[in-house]
Amino acid sequence: MPLATLQQQIDAAADPGRAVRLLAVSKLQPASAVAALAAQGQRAFGENYVQEAAAKAAELAPLGLEWHLIGHLQSNKADVAARSFDWVQTVDRAKLVDALARHRPAERGPLNVLIQVNIDDEDSKHGCQPGEVPALVQAISVQPLLRLRGLMAIPAPFPEPTRRMAAFARMKALYDTLAAEHPQVDTLSMGMSADFAEAIAAGSTMVRVGSALFGQRPTP
Repeated sequence: MPLATLQQQIDAAADPGRAVRLLAVSKLQPASAVAALAAQGQRAFGENYVQEAAAKAAELAPLGLEWHLIGHLQSNKADVAARSFDWVQTVDRAKLVDALARHRPAERGPLNVLIQVNIDDEDSKHGCQPGEVPALVQAISVQPLLRLRGLMAIPAPFPEPTRRMAAFARMKALYDTLAAEHPQVDTLSMGMSADFAEAIAAGSTMVRVGSALFGQRPTP
């Protein structure tokens, strides 16, 4: 799908005057594909694998792109992630908070972070439980080199629209509570290629779209 067409669909799904950011999911895509999309105006890209993303970001550094980690982060890769990314969307435990803060270069300024919530309590997915969010917020808030921006989730792909929308609604309620207590919180990252319109209708402020933009992902 052309970038302009996707952006039109995103805008149409949002209430008038409400901006929703597009994060282009570029994992396993070559740097050339990222550069081509950047030439059309896309600035923010999401990656799942730390080493792949670090190499890609270094190669494309002259373009001044914004890089988001959206894959699970192991603590032993937090040093590379803290240096390579502008955002980490998958913070889900205190150990990771400490590691990112310790390795974030001061000259790069605070690392933007989202707390990943396992909103449907799936064994196959990472993320904290909703009740664990306040403790993680507190842990992030005392770190000067981390900036809490909001929440991220990957709800279960239920075939029933009502179940999908219920998960989005629970995330929106959690986000609203957090934003009311922390004025800097401005990002609710949820919605992907198959469900971004539903997520936007429920209140998402950032959608993560890969296959709709790049086509079928290459085999790793």
